Amino acid sequence: MSRTYKATGINLKAQALGESDKIVTILTKEFGLIRAVAPGARKHSSSLGGRSGMFVVNELLIAKGRSLDKITQAQTLKTYPGLAKDLGKLAASQYLAEIVLCQALSEQPQEELYEILNEHLSRLEALPKTEVYSILAYLAHAVFHLLALAGLTPQVQVCCLTQRPLIPDFTDPSWQVGFSIPAGGIVCLENWERSRREGDDRERDRNSSFPQSLNHSVIPSPPKPGYQTVVVHRQEIPVISCRLSAIELAMLQQLSQPEIMQMDAAKDYGWLSVEHILRQYTQYHLGRPIRSATLIDSYFAANHDATI
Repeated sequence: MSRTYKATGINLKAQALGESDKIVTILTKEFGLIRAVAPGARKHSSSLGGRSGMFVVNELLIAKGRSLDKITQAQTLKTYPGLAKDLGKLAASQYLAEIVLCQALSEQPQEELYEILNEHLSRLEALPKTEVYSILAYLAHAVFHLLALAGLTPQVQVCCLTQRPLIPDFTDPSWQVGFSIPAGGIVCLENWERSRREGDDRERDRNSSFPQSLNHSVIPSPPKPGYQTVVVHRQEIPVISCRLSAIELAMLQQLSQPEIMQMDAAKDYGWLSVEHILRQYTQYHLGRPIRSATLIDSYFAANHDATI
């Protein structure tokens, strides 16, 4: 078996090793997620210095090692210099990299994940600097596509309770829809309120039918042999994680499309809510926080303060 192999991959993470080396975590098309040493990458004269940077796409020749593989050759195919020049774009890119690092598998081809990540990084880089809030829109679009690839797409077209389509009502300024992270998507608030009331009514009826002695603080005797224990299950009503306006629901539904449509200036701030609920939903399924999200919050808080 050959001790070297070729791979095409994008750098997602790097950390120092020893005095001059780096350990680079790379998403490759052929072998999924790999960790390899870039020897001497922290030296100014090293040819691997720039090639081991974040979001650099390389064609690699890698030698197998006992604990860590070693990069012996790297030929750069693509870079994203525009991401590092804009703090918002860089934070959004790191946000996506965190999700990909959680989703990617090792020793398995990950071509589709690789292509989706590169596609959305290219879209982020191409955004004009003046379209600050478009970064949030494109970030939300990318997160939605990564969730879809993992089979975790939130249900945004139909109600999780009734499976009926939910269409935003723009004529009613107070119209809202619920979003339930545990239930997996949007919930019609009218049906949710009705189910909750019906559940409360059933609970009251059930309590009123119990023997009076059970309403007091008397500990009942253990059941005798031959007695049957009846367990009553109450239908679970999904928890509403947040409420979305008609505009915010329309934005969320738009994310299932291949392209983000042109935004109206009045809708820009709606992407803050959409990104936040997708963030909570993603963190729920990943089982860990997205640390780069704090950079997103800081960046857009500063831009919001600058515009008012």
